[in-house]
Amino acid sequence: MLIPREGLLLRIFLGEHDRHGGEALYDWIVRTARARHLAGATVLRGIEGFGANSHVHTASILRLSTDLPIVVEIVDAADKVEAFLEEIGDEIGGGMITVEKVQVRIYRAEPKADTR
Repeated sequence: MLIPREGLLLRIFLGEHDRHGGEALYDWIVRTARARHLAGATVLRGIEGFGANSHVHTASILRLSTDLPIVVEIVDAADKVEAFLEEIGDEIGGGMITVEKVQVRIYRAEPKADTR
C-alpha cells in the first residue's frame, strides 16, 4: 500500500474503559481502520492524564486508576482520514479528536527474511 508524502495524523484521546457495543472503543477503532484499509493504527496507553472533566487518571501506586488514558494514532492520506473520521466521529462519546498535517518519510513493511 502506498500513501502520499503529505498526509494527516488523526489522534483520538479516550479512556481505557470507553466502550463500543461491549468491546473496548480503541479495539473497535483499530479494527474499523483496518477494515477501511487505512495505512495503520497504533494504540498508546498513558500513565497519567486528565480530560474535559479535569479528573486525573494515573498509574501511580498511591492513586491507581482503572481508566487510564488511551491515544489512538492513525496516519494516512487526507481524504482517507477525513472519510474515516466522518464514519466514526459520532461513536466517540467523551474525549478529544485532533488532526494535523504530517509528512510521511518512510512507510514500508519489514523486508522478508533471507531464506538462503
